[in-house]
Amino acid sequence: MKEKLLKLCSVVNHELQTYFDGDIPQKELTQAMRYSLLAGGKRIRPVLVLGFCEASGGDMDRALPAACAVEMLHTYSLIHDDLPCMDNDSLRRGKPTNHVVYGECTATLAGDALQAEAFRTLLSSPLPPERTVKMGQFLGAAAGVYGICGGQILDIAAEGKAAGRDELENIHALKTASLLVACAKIGVAAAGGDELQLEYAGKYAHYLGMAFQIRDDILDVVSTTGELGKPVGSDKKSGKSTFVSLYGVKKCEELVRDNTFKAAEAVKKGFKDSDFLVWLAEYLAGRTK
Repeated sequence: MKEKLLKLCSVVNHELQTYFDGDIPQKELTQAMRYSLLAGGKRIRPVLVLGFCEASGGDMDRALPAACAVEMLHTYSLIHDDLPCMDNDSLRRGKPTNHVVYGECTATLAGDALQAEAFRTLLSSPLPPERTVKMGQFLGAAAGVYGICGGQILDIAAEGKAAGRDELENIHALKTASLLVACAKIGVAAAGGDELQLEYAGKYAHYLGMAFQIRDDILDVVSTTGELGKPVGSDKKSGKSTFVSLYGVKKCEELVRDNTFKAAEAVKKGFKDSDFLVWLAEYLAGRTK
């Protein structure tokens, strides 16, 4: 299964290389976009698109533009998260953050442009129009008030306060899990999957997202900057409540296992060929970076 993950990541990385590479007057902007887009990362979101497309009986090659689109949108969110007005981070994926290299104005525009290009890329899909429209709806829902941006504003508002479990889960259901849910559903939609598959794909990705966030909170405490490729201990410095500050590392390990189990059960119910997606959830549950 690890070989399949590496192959899908390689396919996505190769395709992403083809975007924003022209010699145009605004080349400084596209260079900044490519700097973050091609900086590495786990590529979990595009892999979810391709994995769910395959599990739903679709053609992964035809879903590749949509897979690239979700990575563009994810990269925009990271660029903006790192800005001085947000988390003010100087390191991402082991490299200086976008605004450190290109300046705050260019970094802001690079994020803006990546979000717009994500939708342009997805809407240029070779898939039937009705599938493409549905994919666009899923991506839009994850990007806005009821997704990444909504979760981010709640996260900022909670700084310096003792957030409870319900509040934390709501923040990260929006900030982290919503885009994963969109990716899973986009994969199903790309294949022309049915409503039941969309439902179980969404459940899988929600629980995957919660496990992913809790693992992030654990790593922010027990890992090192060298291992993670980004600053550790930043949540504590920012006065943010986390699952670890609420429960401690040991309990959080249990929560990761519980959410991973729920994710696996959901995808098994909705898809006959779920082995890779089950393995992926378990693999991410044990990640160290």
